[in-house]
Amino acid sequence: MLGRLSWAAIPLDQPLPLYAMGAVGIVMLVVLGIVTVKGWWPYLWREWLTSVDHKRIGVMYVILGLVMLLRGYSDAIMMRTQQAIAVGDAQGYLPPDHYDQIFSAHGTIMIFFVAMPLVIGLMNFAVPLQLGVRDVAFPTLNSVSFWLTATGSLLINVSLVIGSFSRASWWGYPPLSELAFSPDEGVDYYLWSLQISGIGTLFTGVNFVTTILKLRAPGMLYFRMPVFCWTALAANMLIVAAFPVLTATFAMLLLDRYLGMHFFTNEAGGNQMMYANLFWAWGHPEVYILVLPAFGVFSEVAATFSGKGLFSYRSMVLATLGICILSFMVWLHHFFTMGAGADVNSVFGIMSSIIAVPTGAKVFNWLFTLFRGRIVFTTTVLFLIGFMITFVLGGLTGVLLAVPPVDFVLHNSAFLVAHFHHVIIGGVVFGALAGINYWFPKAFGFTLDERWGKASFWCWLIGFYLAFMPLYVLGLMGMTRRLQHISDPSWQPLLLVAEAGAIVIFLGILCQIAQLYVSIRTRQHRRDLTGDPWNGRTLEWATSSPPPAYNFAVLPSVETIDAFWNMKRKGLPPAEPAYQAIEMPRNSPIGFIIAFLAAVTGFALIWHIWWIVILGLLAAAVTVLVFGWSENREHEISANEMARIEQARLGLGRPA
Repeated sequence: MLGRLSWAAIPLDQPLPLYAMGAVGIVMLVVLGIVTVKGWWPYLWREWLTSVDHKRIGVMYVILGLVMLLRGYSDAIMMRTQQAIAVGDAQGYLPPDHYDQIFSAHGTIMIFFVAMPLVIGLMNFAVPLQLGVRDVAFPTLNSVSFWLTATGSLLINVSLVIGSFSRASWWGYPPLSELAFSPDEGVDYYLWSLQISGIGTLFTGVNFVTTILKLRAPGMLYFRMPVFCWTALAANMLIVAAFPVLTATFAMLLLDRYLGMHFFTNEAGGNQMMYANLFWAWGHPEVYILVLPAFGVFSEVAATFSGKGLFSYRSMVLATLGICILSFMVWLHHFFTMGAGADVNSVFGIMSSIIAVPTGAKVFNWLFTLFRGRIVFTTTVLFLIGFMITFVLGGLTGVLLAVPPVDFVLHNSAFLVAHFHHVIIGGVVFGALAGINYWFPKAFGFTLDERWGKASFWCWLIGFYLAFMPLYVLGLMGMTRRLQHISDPSWQPLLLVAEAGAIVIFLGILCQIAQLYVSIRTRQHRRDLTGDPWNGRTLEWATSSPPPAYNFAVLPSVETIDAFWNMKRKGLPPAEPAYQAIEMPRNSPIGFIIAFLAAVTGFALIWHIWWIVILGLLAAAVTVLVFGWSENREHEISANEMARIEQARLGLGRPA
């Protein structure tokens, strides 16, 4: 009846998961209680849970990413603490089995459910506004995409309470991830959570490629688009090209595990190296799916807060497209040590070095943009400066690892861990935090507190260098990755420094929580009444903060790059707009319903509860068909109603 599910799946003999489960349960009950007592459910259902507004969906993506950041960070601090104290005769507090689950969950969560939601959330919020349009091409599909991503994160967190998670790391290499070596449900949690969220991400890629190519304000040619839109286009083209590879790879591994096939086994014609090739054919473009939108954020920040146009706009666009293409030509450097041969390794080593060229060009563009500009040193600009220093250092270590003989020495060492975090934290996380500080007033109508923001930046920067620079030294000293116990006591001092760095990063997270709390408490003094708090250059600053559901009452006409800056420079007097009736999509519960059915079906697949799988798939098919045949999916806003809304919104009159 319940497949493999039984009471034995609850870790009653393991105190740490029980404590974590209890803490999360208490927080959830408190939140649900507050929402119920305050009577917020109708508002949440109407304005958020069923919303198809790209801005609200973008905010929900960012919230999901920040919540999962806390979960992923908790895994990181547990690993750091274990390595710092489990030295010599001391065994630490994490048994090997639990430690293996923690480092596997940490990588999976941070890549798929922190970095991806943060960058997709920023793209969701800003791209349609920067393009001067009212929404994405497929608003309801956008909602489905978000809720599928949320479903994947839910399944991973369920593994903390029911059963266990994968012990095969975040890339799930066979044969360890095959049924013979991982017979429990851990790898299944990993595969189904990523399959479900990956489908949502693929939908996002299709949606944004279509939006950017087909929906732009009148006059907005390709080379008039903001750089953030270009980086979003490149990242989403990579999603469309790369994520089907990951989906197919996981499907083959699932067939191995569920139906006894032999795609990646060591017998019956299987080849485990095919998994490594396919996974990293997705995996290295994934790095640029994450970092290209961060590059776009920093391009907008550099231009806005220096009061200058971006230096060499076209070279920045060409560098973005160059990275997009080259990212598919470097995947084999992830397994230089696996016997591909000197000729193949040399080709991929050269390509891995070449891809640093367009990235270096971008760094020079940002520097020349800031050069002789009137720089305003906000929290966002500090993240830009910290990013440039950190990312360049991380890139240099990447070029070093692109040399195959060097990689043979350092590949499985802590040096590689330091390099990877140097790029992802210094690039993606700093970029996401900069984007949040930059667009927060546009989303919520008030600015964030600068004192707490700058405190969070310094904690992140100092904590990062304390946490990961020692790992470079430890890697050169011979420390390998994923160690649950440290046999060499001479490594402990550097591990203690790394532990201190992780604690400082936690202080940075606390500063961000304080920043949000203080900003909300003092929001009346922080109101953005102009819609343009930073003296911006692009079209998102041409509308109010927060924007109305339709973004622009009249679509702006674009004559050049930095369209809003050009409008302000001309100083044209505001003309009485000629409002026209527009159609906007209605809210739809289909995303939430599909997510619920996907969660139930995914859980049933993990535990082999086949009757629930069949019912879940049938219910999902019926839901999609009902929505597909529905006709009442849009509502019209008349010209008179538009005028009334705009007069009330701009304070020119009162609503009738």
